[in-house]
Amino acid sequence: MDSFFKLQARGTSTATEFRAGLTTFLAMAYIIIVNPSILSAAGIPETAAVTATCLGAAVMTMAMGIFSNRPLACASGMGINSIVAFTLCLGMGVGWPTAMAVIFVEGIAILLLVLCGLREAIMDAIPVPLRHGISIGLGLFIAMIGLKDGGVIVANTDTLVSLGAIVDAEGVLNFTFVIGVISIILTVILYSMNVKGALLWSIIISAIIGIPLGVTPLPDGVVAPLDFSTFAAPFQVSEPSGVMGIIEVITTPTLLLMAFSLMMSDFFDTMGTAMAVAKQGDFLTEDGRVEDIKPILIVDSTAAIAGGFLGASSITTFVESASGASDGGRTGLTSIVAGIFFLLAAFFSPLINCIPQAATCGALVFVGFLMMSEVSEIEWSNPIEAFPAFMIIAGIPFTYSISNGIGLGFITYVIVAVVTGNVKKVRPLMWVAALAFLVYFLMTIM
Repeated sequence: MDSFFKLQARGTSTATEFRAGLTTFLAMAYIIIVNPSILSAAGIPETAAVTATCLGAAVMTMAMGIFSNRPLACASGMGINSIVAFTLCLGMGVGWPTAMAVIFVEGIAILLLVLCGLREAIMDAIPVPLRHGISIGLGLFIAMIGLKDGGVIVANTDTLVSLGAIVDAEGVLNFTFVIGVISIILTVILYSMNVKGALLWSIIISAIIGIPLGVTPLPDGVVAPLDFSTFAAPFQVSEPSGVMGIIEVITTPTLLLMAFSLMMSDFFDTMGTAMAVAKQGDFLTEDGRVEDIKPILIVDSTAAIAGGFLGASSITTFVESASGASDGGRTGLTSIVAGIFFLLAAFFSPLINCIPQAATCGALVFVGFLMMSEVSEIEWSNPIEAFPAFMIIAGIPFTYSISNGIGLGFITYVIVAVVTGNVKKVRPLMWVAALAFLVYFLMTIM
């Protein structure tokens, strides 16, 4: 095991990797509840969505561990699952097999781009300051997710976002907010005391405290049945068209454009996620490049195809993987452990679903704190470097989208380079990426 995963060479151990894998899984476990809930709106049976979500995450996370040997975990991506349910199925009126075929096609397209080297080449073409901006923006994004899950920040119609309240409008204590704050305090205390597995312990202790407060639900069962009815979704007959999903996609220009739009999102989301986890897992170089990125990109692209095939929506690398990397995960063994827990969750989802999202708040916020260290790496007095980096840093959390933030930074970089007479600094693939993002944004807002 040591020779395969290079545990000693990377300064880790089996125990550390196991702990990190469990931390990653617990930070991601919410997807087992949320993804089926969203996909059920598209007409997918919830039991089938649970099976597809768990088994898809298990297989692709373990594949990531084996082929990339990095602490990255995969699961059905938030955002794209909503597009599947509410834009494709409810909005455009296509059947869920057709929606999954759109995911299947965009995954194939991304895999082809990886195999021909374009995805990696675009990553290499990104200026170093923008790479730092991506990591910082991801840190703020992760922290924002954690604060939202813990009820520390809430939506507000007047100010967009505001501080959560310990007492709700009816005068009842908001225990989700309480657990979210407790998880942050526990994480900081345990980390400051150099407790091994501080992030994992903060999740577990917060979840236990949440039991008497009603935040951590008691399981309504132990074993859940498996339902494979969504498997091979793109090759099932789709209603109301009455034709096979994959045939409907390749013969409908509008659906092909949707596949392109989703491809842009998947393409750059993984880029940002890989950089964020690499920073915490010590496989990001000084100039902001992810070491041995190609196997990561190949598995991630294959995961998108698998997600469409299984009916789980697009499976992608999760930014919550950074929590496991921050907890000491350095190899693919972390991913194997997380994948095993997803496999078990397919059978024991009632037990896994007891971990409340509020309990993971502290771990995610702390990861965001760790990723802010790269702020000092940006030369803020240089507008061609600083302003595009700032647009990425602000764009990722403010638009609640990794790809949107990256796109804003890329387009801004090209504009600033042109007006300041630094056109030669823009590599050809940056022009291509900026133009692709411009088309993507126009498709999104029109």
